[in-house]
Amino acid sequence: MTRAPRTSTAKPIPDLAGVFDVLSDETRLAIVQLLLDGELRTAGQIADLVSMPTSTCSYHLSKLLSSGITVCRVEGTRRFPVLRRSELENEFPGLLELIRIAPLPVSRGH
Repeated sequence: MTRAPRTSTAKPIPDLAGVFDVLSDETRLAIVQLLLDGELRTAGQIADLVSMPTSTCSYHLSKLLSSGITVCRVEGTRRFPVLRRSELENEFPGLLELIRIAPLPVSRGH
């Protein structure tokens, strides 16, 4: 029997200073920029796309999750970080568009 996908309980959306604190790291900013397209990707897939080890990417994904910027969608044994797009847009109109168009360095190998 196939289980329906589950999503982790969302933490409260941080205040603007908290959002800026979490997104002040260019790696996390790049991850959020990638998540804006809404595609489900594992930590390993995201790590490949942002050119970093999976363990480093997982660290940054956990920061995004614990801050309330993302939630975790679970499908079987796979976990997918999902941006809380509508909540962030409601709380901070225009922020995600600024992130979407922000130029970021091509290589982030941390």
